[in-house]
Amino acid sequence: MSESLISSPAGILAVLAAITSFFFYLEKKTGWKLFNYFPPLLFIYIIPVFLSNGGLIPSKAPVYDFMGDNLLPMFLTIMLLNVDILATVRVMGKGVFVMLLGTLGVVIGAPIAFLLVKNGLDTNAWQAFGALSGSWIGGTGNMLAVAKMINLDESSIEFGYAVIADNAVYLIWLPIMLGSKNMARWFHKFTKVSSKRLERMEAAAKDLTRDKGKMEMRHFLYLAFFGFAVTALSAWLAGMIPEVEPYLSTSTYKILLVTIFGIALSFTGASKIPGSHAMAMALVYLFVARMGAKADLSEVSLAIFWFLLGAYIWIFIHGFFLVGAARLFKVDVHTAAIASAANIGGAASAPIVAAYHKPTLVPVSILMALLGYAIGNPAGYIAAMLCRLVS
Repeated sequence: MSESLISSPAGILAVLAAITSFFFYLEKKTGWKLFNYFPPLLFIYIIPVFLSNGGLIPSKAPVYDFMGDNLLPMFLTIMLLNVDILATVRVMGKGVFVMLLGTLGVVIGAPIAFLLVKNGLDTNAWQAFGALSGSWIGGTGNMLAVAKMINLDESSIEFGYAVIADNAVYLIWLPIMLGSKNMARWFHKFTKVSSKRLERMEAAAKDLTRDKGKMEMRHFLYLAFFGFAVTALSAWLAGMIPEVEPYLSTSTYKILLVTIFGIALSFTGASKIPGSHAMAMALVYLFVARMGAKADLSEVSLAIFWFLLGAYIWIFIHGFFLVGAARLFKVDVHTAAIASAANIGGAASAPIVAAYHKPTLVPVSILMALLGYAIGNPAGYIAAMLCRLVS
């Protein structure tokens, strides 16, 4: 740590916060469409990799451990306060089942894809598939949570592969989801969707309000309390539950408890606190920068190509489940595209796809992405364990 130019906790956090804020400032200031395909998340992860490997900041420091133990469960708790399961079901109807079957496609596709490419990968590559499944079911926060549950170090090459594949597949899948709008006539004929379904869905979406009012200083304190309280309580309870090696560790219990408490709080008045989603996402991106700072990609080898091949096979298995679910429940292409984006891209991509297909569905697309956050941790963990069995 002493070899780094900046080694103090405050200095390291300042660098990470500067990188995180700069790329969102650039996105907002310029409006470049580049960020639709290369999201700020990608740069927020990669830049710290170069800075830590270049000696500006350390790749190992106590502040990173503190963030892993406390910041991760904190932002998961705050994020889950926004989950509105009842409103999502009311507006999307059968579309929720399409999303859930798309999630099933991610869970089942993980071990299938891993089985096909595992001979070209390292023994621990199943962990990378597990972490990536968390991202593809919920979002970046779930990727981090699942990694913690299966004891995958963010500095490992396996985690680096998961991040690279996540963005590489995103570059292909997002244009497909956007372009699916032009296939509406064929898709609706295939799924035999009712012409009245879309009208009912749009009417319900117009009645959906998510305005919680202006955020004030006290709201930061409320959110900090819930975040730290759930983190502390979950850690305490997890330490009392016997471990079942190698499947259920104390870290696994902790994240599952955080998920349960966060969802439970979403049914209380805590869900009405303004600014919770914004604060949670700010912490998520700060944590992503921390991941990059810890990463060592010097060991990247030809195995990355096998991993990418597996990821692309995997995403099309998800697509097969998605189209099959759309046919089964007779839903429109707009719902199917938003459901997939809510899984694969999370809260960052679902509104982009919704705005391109049907702008009135932007609010509900965010709700669907938040529903993915709620199920991402347990579902991602199941996918990881299936990959472990295959390995």
